[in-house]
Amino acid sequence: MSERKAVTKTTALRYARADRAAKKTILDELCALTLWHRDHARKALRQALVLKQVKARPPRPPLYGDDVIEALRFCWAVQGTPCGRLLAAALPDLVPRLRRFNELAIEDGTAALLLKIAPATIDRRLKADRGKLDPRGRSHTKPGTLLKDSIPMRTWAEWDDARPGFVEIDLVGHEGGNSRGEFCFTLTITDISTGWTETRSVRNKAQKWVFAAIKEATAAFPFPILGIDSDNGSEFINWGLLRWCEQEQLTFTRSRSGNKNDGAHVEQKNWHVVRQTVGYHRYDTAAELELLNRIWALQARLTNHFGPQQKLVQKIRTGAKISKKYDLPATPYQRVLADEGTVRQGVKTKLQRENKPLNPAAIQRQVQALCTDLLTLTTAKQGPKNQPSIRAKSNDSTMKATRAS
Repeated sequence: MSERKAVTKTTALRYARADRAAKKTILDELCALTLWHRDHARKALRQALVLKQVKARPPRPPLYGDDVIEALRFCWAVQGTPCGRLLAAALPDLVPRLRRFNELAIEDGTAALLLKIAPATIDRRLKADRGKLDPRGRSHTKPGTLLKDSIPMRTWAEWDDARPGFVEIDLVGHEGGNSRGEFCFTLTITDISTGWTETRSVRNKAQKWVFAAIKEATAAFPFPILGIDSDNGSEFINWGLLRWCEQEQLTFTRSRSGNKNDGAHVEQKNWHVVRQTVGYHRYDTAAELELLNRIWALQARLTNHFGPQQKLVQKIRTGAKISKKYDLPATPYQRVLADEGTVRQGVKTKLQRENKPLNPAAIQRQVQALCTDLLTLTTAKQGPKNQPSIRAKSNDSTMKATRAS
């Protein structure tokens, strides 16, 4: 039927402009093609040129009402504002858990709709809320050249066979846009295989503080550390860390200079865990350092127990086109439980006992309360001057001379 209509519509204009003899030929062709009667064909050709008013189709009633979207927005905030794919993967565990702790007061029908919502729908419904997030950052890596020849390089492509225990480390600076003076840094350590992440803040990037934070953070992992991969900063490329890795029989590698994608796993955590939590303000006091480490102790539970992550499992280049394939989203906690061979069963049992009483909404409230205290501290203090003191005095003298004249 659709083919007949298409042929009729194509022929109608030619039929209207033709003379009597040509119309007879067109009718013969149309009747032979469609097996219509000549009267019906003549009527169809006339109606094909008549403009018809198209009525707008009434919109479908929304499947997810305001109650579902409000609950979705709450879950999104508890999870730390992830994308739709990761939030959809977290909902099957998150929704029943929040209902069990009376954090999410919704009916069974609303909960069922919340569990079936698609990732694309999540992104579409939360687009306005996500548009309000707009942080920025900068790098503080200064190369350490003394031991580069003694530490082998490792690229992003060499992590395909990694098992739990091989970690990437990096520092995030909290200079607030002014790199003068001393300010805090946050050490991020993430496992390549499971995504398990630990963070510690230090007063500055001196080797002794960074080394102490590395030992403390690696001891908190639920499995033994087998190897460390860092960038080329002098806080990592030093004799202290190298000797410690040799004593503990750890593989110590470094990335290529100027290649940020070699540390892509930890760089992603720098954004998702550190920047999205404490932002880009300047933190340079002992009180702020204490608050940062209290935040990381709580944030580690959210990241490792309730934050689904995806891993790149395949990357194929066909000419100029790159096709990537990812595995199914899973939390670091789930990946640790699924591991066979590296993580002991006793450790898995201990993690399961720790996971059961955790309330992610309560933990997120504690994190936000500490972040509010941190913001109050950093906005109440007087920041360092943006220009050197000598230049400042020179500018003041110039201004006074100008006013006097």
